[in-house]
Amino acid sequence: MNALNPLQLEILKLFKNYKSENELLDLKQVLVEYLSRRVVNEADKSFDEKGYNEETIEQWRKEHNRSKE
Repeated sequence: MNALNPLQLEILKLFKNYKSENELLDLKQVLVEYLSRRVVNEADKSFDEKGYNEETIEQWRKEHNRSKE
């Protein structure tokens, strides 16, 4: 069995102390929002590093990249 990392341990501590279903849902929502922000920030960083812009996205939108099976 793998040991839990520090982040997992902290999350367990947070969930251990919830008093109601609403508190649990609130905490889960906070985690989802945090993780969503991280994903968006990483995507923005990647787009900036690769020089993508709105024109690039518009080109992608017009492409037909469906694979033929």
